Amino acid sequence: MTVLPADGLSLAAEFPAPAHEHWQHLVEGVLRKSGKEAAGSAAEEALSTTVEDGLITRPLYTSRDSAPDAGYPGFAPFTRGSQAEGNAAGGWDVRQRHTLPDPARLNEAVLADLENGVTSLWLTVGGAAGVPVSALAAALDGVYLDLAPVVLDAGGETDAAATELLRICAERGVDTRSVRGSLGADPFGQAARSGAEPDLSAAVHWAQRCVREFPGLRTLTVDALPYHEAGGSAAEELGASLATGVACLRALTDAGLPVEDACGQLEFRYAATADQFLTIAKLRAARRLWSRVAEVCGAADAGAQRQHAVTSSVMMTRRDPWVNMLRTTLACLGAGVGGADSVTVLPFDHALGLPDAFARRIARNTSTILLEESHLARVIDPAGGSWYVERLTAELADAAWSFFQEIERSGGQAAALRSGMIGERLAATWAARSKDLARRKEPITGVSEFPQLAERPVEREPAPAGPAASGGLPRVRRDEAFEALRARSDAHLEVTGQRPRVFLAALGPAAAHTARVSFAANLFQAGGIEPVHDPVSVDATTAADAFRASGAAVACLCSSDALYAEQAGAVAEALGSAGARRVFLAGRPGEYAGVDEYVFAGSDVVAVLSSLLDRMDVA
Repeated sequence: MTVLPADGLSLAAEFPAPAHEHWQHLVEGVLRKSGKEAAGSAAEEALSTTVEDGLITRPLYTSRDSAPDAGYPGFAPFTRGSQAEGNAAGGWDVRQRHTLPDPARLNEAVLADLENGVTSLWLTVGGAAGVPVSALAAALDGVYLDLAPVVLDAGGETDAAATELLRICAERGVDTRSVRGSLGADPFGQAARSGAEPDLSAAVHWAQRCVREFPGLRTLTVDALPYHEAGGSAAEELGASLATGVACLRALTDAGLPVEDACGQLEFRYAATADQFLTIAKLRAARRLWSRVAEVCGAADAGAQRQHAVTSSVMMTRRDPWVNMLRTTLACLGAGVGGADSVTVLPFDHALGLPDAFARRIARNTSTILLEESHLARVIDPAGGSWYVERLTAELADAAWSFFQEIERSGGQAAALRSGMIGERLAATWAARSKDLARRKEPITGVSEFPQLAERPVEREPAPAGPAASGGLPRVRRDEAFEALRARSDAHLEVTGQRPRVFLAALGPAAAHTARVSFAANLFQAGGIEPVHDPVSVDATTAADAFRASGAAVACLCSSDALYAEQAGAVAEALGSAGARRVFLAGRPGEYAGVDEYVFAGSDVVAVLSSLLDRMDVA
């Protein structure tokens, strides 16, 4: 019988302490097998990835990757959360967005959400897309306004909507101290969208009144979504939000509010994406940065940023929208782990029109599962202590602070919007990202990767049209280039009864061609072009007849490099003589007679497919 020592059993006692250099040596061996030679730190750098804002994601993080002290939850610099440990156990506020002009339908949807897990309401009021201000009482019929906070999104009608909301609260006997939520005044967000000058006069008036009469009600929303939705990076989103917050503080303090009260009137809204680690780091960095602003303003204890995270509309796709459920789940997880106070999960059919009851149910249940079944809120700052997350938080904060300073040097947020500096920066970022999307370096499942041409489209009632664009920041989507290609294919199908086709001329046995057949089929379907792979394999004598039978206008050779060397030229010539307008080859460019173009990993898929549809007379 073995007797354990009194101090217990050390499970790692017989293993040598790992050294960073030893790990690098192992990486060298892996790289050598793939034909790359690198040693030491160069081997590690070969596995690193440069992401947006010039940040570099490394393959390994250790205790050597230092980061500023994150502090404690509920205390400056608030990196680990704005609430102290004892107050954060309830998780986040589940906030559902509603955009319905019909007050009866809106009321039905609101009550269904509140009865099934939603804890606050985000309502579009006024304009063509929102419920009329005069119908707000009907829309909120049956809602306990002392229990369910209401956040308004009323644009130019914020003053009237705020007046009406508070009138309803008074009429229903709600104590002024129990009124919570936000009036949603967003002068800079409106300016960013429209190109107009921000007007804070009404917001300042309401902030002064809220401080006096409604201590639980906030006035201003510092909305970073316009910058994210215009194609901005995480650091640009953070930098613009900081500049906006500082501009709001200046206006409020100039009107006589103490800095502490002015900070308490702001709520910050950020996008949460399917890149969960970047979302976590972004929210943590945002709190650290705002804490620094409050500290410089002499109100360090008031620097606990109130955060509302919204799942990104940029990442939502119109094709295969069911995948959006997975994207929003990751985004919600990132927002929750990142410490957001409120989280809005957009329904999976958000990009298609008005969500139905099933989509709203899935959206609210996403938060419920993470809170109640995954117990995500039982741990304070679950990502804290991760060398990767801490380092990413610090690097992202540095990049965001640099952009914030650039905006301040240009005269502040209003001046930077007016001059076009912010718009130009975001456009450049989106142009670079669009190249990655076109080359599928940033894949979109169901759109640029694994599209399903035969899938029945999901149809929804069109959403009410919002205000027309008038010189402000644009709204972009990751799927827009591929969506344009698919729309051309759909129109062709409607007119001719079939989609444009490509014949996949597979050479040799399945073992030789299957990988590239799959690659080519995936690529062409991303543009709405139907692949025809019948028969399974062809050669120079059978390719012409098989091509004519396929009904295709173009062909693509698919096989191994070895078989290309033996057969590609002859088969390509046969396809050309059979009437193929264009002969592609799946693989790196080479010298093959009769081959017009090559498709390979990293090629500009959007350019290739757009040009091909032109050649196939798909208007």
